[in-house]
Amino acid sequence: MRVMMKSLALAGALFAGVAGSALAQEMPKTALKVVGAWGNLTQYKSFEQPFWTKEISEKSKGAITAEITPFNEMGLKGAEIFRLMRLGVIDFGSTVLGYVAADDARNEAVDLAGLSPDVATARKVSDAYKPVYDKFYRERFGVQVLGIWPYSAQVLFCNGEIKGLADLKGKKVRTGNRTLAEFVEALGGTGVTLAFNEVVPALQNKVVDCAITGTLSGNSAKWYEVATHIYALPLGWSHVMHAVNVKSWDKLNPQVRSFLQAEIASLEDRIWKAAAEETQQGYDCNAGKDNCTMGVKAKMTVVPVSEADKALLKKVMAETVVPKWAARCAGDCVPAWNDSIGKIVGITAKAN
Repeated sequence: MRVMMKSLALAGALFAGVAGSALAQEMPKTALKVVGAWGNLTQYKSFEQPFWTKEISEKSKGAITAEITPFNEMGLKGAEIFRLMRLGVIDFGSTVLGYVAADDARNEAVDLAGLSPDVATARKVSDAYKPVYDKFYRERFGVQVLGIWPYSAQVLFCNGEIKGLADLKGKKVRTGNRTLAEFVEALGGTGVTLAFNEVVPALQNKVVDCAITGTLSGNSAKWYEVATHIYALPLGWSHVMHAVNVKSWDKLNPQVRSFLQAEIASLEDRIWKAAAEETQQGYDCNAGKDNCTMGVKAKMTVVPVSEADKALLKKVMAETVVPKWAARCAGDCVPAWNDSIGKIVGITAKAN
């Protein structure tokens, strides 16, 4: 019986290999151009870039090749990506959803401040809302959603001592998006809008007291040179959406589309899995611990989170962040959120 099972397993493996090879042979030669997210961060360097420039070609036996350029190297800030995709200027593209929040409040839905206290919850929230995004972007932009993935946990970097959320009172904080600004303001601070590459001089010159970004993103951008403390409370995950112009997608061979969908789904899984590790690596590297392998060992103080602040986070989210977001998200936006994300986090969105 064991011999038979081994034979069947071997036959299955051989068949899968032959099928994969046949699939690759059937696919026509296809050259793609992709716009990636921030080129100076590990998500691009470790995942997006090698995926498109190496993995796709290898797994398709050379049938598919791709060039990728991060949007910041194209002189873009990220908010333009989906608009350019709607015009057909960009075929495949990635950007941070928070950057396009001004276009529609739905773009904030998966990453409201304090919504996901851990990466497992963030993934559930993202998967639950992905069909809503796909429907919205198809109808409004002619864009199909292929994947959504996070950066490391978004936390507070401060250029002075911080012990808890109460210390934000009176402080100016670079927030990056509206929902984080509303969170900071609910605690008595002032949200400040700054581009990512403007944060280091702003912290250095005391234009802002604190700034929010990913634990590892902050390390990659050398925020440790101008900040002394990190408050280890995830306030968000800065989700990236990867999508494709529908007309460009429909022109591709069906075999190519099926291949790309499967491979991008695998990339999505890998990035989510890495998010938790990168979050911890961000803490370890900024604190200068020996197990830092993904960044530069710095000398920052990582401040632990109190149970009182965890409770305060939920309170501010439920009483301020979610209601304010609901008030600016029109149409079927709020019901769609309640039917998906709301059920996961146990909050019913109602506009004030």
